[in-house]
Amino acid sequence: FVRTGTTPSSKGRRSNKPKASNMFQFSQNQPRTQSLNPNPNANTSTNSISRCNRYPRRDTTRSPKRVPSLTTALFLQTLLFTSFPICSFSLVVHANPHTNSNSNAAAKAKAHASAYSPRGFVRSFASLTSLAASTSTTTKSSSSSKSATASIMSTLPLDELSAHANSYSSANGIQVERRNEETSSSYFVAAPMSLLPNAYPKQAFDKAQTLAAPFNQLVDRISRDPQFLMDTLGGGVSDADPYTAKLLQLYKEIYTGDSPNAFAASADRLGIQRSDYMLNKSHGDENPYELKQVELNTIAASFAGLAVNIAGLHRYLTQRFEGDIGEFLDVNRKIVTDASTSTTSSLSSAPGVPENPALTRIPAAMKVAFDRYSDRFGTSSDKLCILFVVQEGETNTVDQRMLEFGLWNDHKIPVIRKSLTRLATELNVDDSTGAMSVDGKEVAVVYFRAGYAPTDYPDGYDGIEWDARSRLEKSRAAKCPSLGYHLAGTKKVQQELARPGVVERFFPNSAEDQADIDNMRSAFAGLYSLGEDATSEDLVAVQEAMNGKEGQYVLKPQREGGGYNFYGKNLADKLKENTTVKDGKVELGAKLGEYILMQRLFPPQQRAVLLRNGKVEGSGDSVSELGCYGTVVVTPDGDVVHNEYAGFLLRTKFSNIDEGGVASGFATLSSPHLC
Repeated sequence: FVRTGTTPSSKGRRSNKPKASNMFQFSQNQPRTQSLNPNPNANTSTNSISRCNRYPRRDTTRSPKRVPSLTTALFLQTLLFTSFPICSFSLVVHANPHTNSNSNAAAKAKAHASAYSPRGFVRSFASLTSLAASTSTTTKSSSSSKSATASIMSTLPLDELSAHANSYSSANGIQVERRNEETSSSYFVAAPMSLLPNAYPKQAFDKAQTLAAPFNQLVDRISRDPQFLMDTLGGGVSDADPYTAKLLQLYKEIYTGDSPNAFAASADRLGIQRSDYMLNKSHGDENPYELKQVELNTIAASFAGLAVNIAGLHRYLTQRFEGDIGEFLDVNRKIVTDASTSTTSSLSSAPGVPENPALTRIPAAMKVAFDRYSDRFGTSSDKLCILFVVQEGETNTVDQRMLEFGLWNDHKIPVIRKSLTRLATELNVDDSTGAMSVDGKEVAVVYFRAGYAPTDYPDGYDGIEWDARSRLEKSRAAKCPSLGYHLAGTKKVQQELARPGVVERFFPNSAEDQADIDNMRSAFAGLYSLGEDATSEDLVAVQEAMNGKEGQYVLKPQREGGGYNFYGKNLADKLKENTTVKDGKVELGAKLGEYILMQRLFPPQQRAVLLRNGKVEGSGDSVSELGCYGTVVVTPDGDVVHNEYAGFLLRTKFSNIDEGGVASGFATLSSPHLC
């Protein structure tokens, strides 16, 4: 594909600025790449390639010809490769068609063509040795691995890889919505992503998959045990956290007591959950990395749609540019595996990026619940819908729409999107039947992508949003999640499950279920109570965290999403502010009741290049967190009619960043490259 044309030039001349849709193209004075050195004070002169220095000035005496977009060219290249595959190159020639050719112009054209060839990109970035600069946090990785990584980072064709990644993202909807508050308009940008996949041991990935179904069943059984939920979340947790107290209050009103709500009790339960894991190895430990659970998300488990397409992007890049990035991937592979855990002896025999079934299996689970509603209540499917409860001003709309479009394209099920605020006035529930309707459609399934934080209830704890949540729960529609499932995903429940004998409470046929119990327990990290039920073991962990070992723990509240945890000195200070020590004994303050203390995990650090808003944010040591989706449909009587693993999500962040979460701005989307 040949793109001839002109480029922006000096002030006062007419601009030929690319359209905003070509997210990887840059304006006249903007560096073609951002600084890739994590040190903001470092000399970045060699890290930026000015567009003005790379392209010839244009002739201003004539109007430029209209030319095809480079985005279109790269999209066609991607289509050719993924369909057949056929290799192609974008030859970008910037020459003035209105002046006579001369040796200087020919030399420039040749130089620009060379710069856009694969080897030309290697030469263009050969001087960027600062790509190998390490972040402030390191692990006991071998010096030879780090040295090898440093040498190959400078030869990655970053410009070309980034251009293909942005083009693929635009063509496949790997995007998030941004809003202009001044104009009330919105636009879309590339989602935060890792340019290349992260090495991940296949054994650990397979184990995470096998844990999906047991954790699904565990959540359902917890939700049906009101005494356990009230004992665990009542008292200190509810006293310190009014949000959890409100959820527990509604749960008790609707599902327990002398007159539980009959319609809510008769509803099916739908779970779309995601269990998040990190690989972990303590400092100095020579054993292989172990899979440890970070948390279990039972409400608004997001990014399934984007994760599917990120996996597609990474399969394309790793196959299309295998010769350019193979060494980079192989060095990362050696960091996360050893001879006892690796299933492959070389990158060429590695399984690579697996297929992600999330966009097929999650809508399929919704259809199971949808069809059961239609059959149980005799309502024609063409009169039914699935209700997506979303946030006002939602920006992760593309991810949600992918599920919506999948429901329609594969199952002809319509979706209606409403916020809790709007549902307060637009929701109708038949008091005699429990049937619920909105916009003229009866609701078969309620899918919450909001309601997991106090900010989703702006009218307060006695306001209209909580009233809407209560009315939704009291209907006969299947809820995803029900209040019981929501409470089962709290951090306090996670901590309680780690105590001896608690998981076994929910699997009475211990002989039959022992393998599942052992697998779940092996994934538990160290978890410690800070409430009234704190044991001597819990108090020992508190003392360690206050006295020099704060780096070995994380302080976590009962909240979903990133940005709430305490680390390091902040953790130690928080504990010290809310504890007293008398005669060598630690007494915990009431405000700590809403928190748990968790063992800090130390995953392998491998090199990554991260993109944000379609631009290279930087490169450095990174850590990753694997999420595995699970879907479950259970009858009112507790009979499981559907239970399976439903896809994966990998998130990557620089290793010197404590917090996680893509939507909260800390992490990026990635994929596992199995090895």
